[in-house]
Amino acid sequence: MKPEGYPFGIHPLSEADGGGYQVTFLDLPGCISDGDTPEEAIHNGLDAAQSWLETAREFGDPIPQPGQVAKSRRHR
Repeated sequence: MKPEGYPFGIHPLSEADGGGYQVTFLDLPGCISDGDTPEEAIHNGLDAAQSWLETAREFGDPIPQPGQVAKSRRHR
């Protein structure tokens, strides 16, 4: 699996939270990153997702399919 296949959300952070943008990968629990610009946040997010996937493989943890969370939300 490549991190580029996983959907993510991006939103601006408040100045109280340090500003910039946050990226969250819903299919990869706890996989969150940020950056000063949307482009930097996405780049950093893809690095974080790659690390998440490599760690899951290393420990034999299940790896969700891309879009799995979005699909489950549609069926509610």
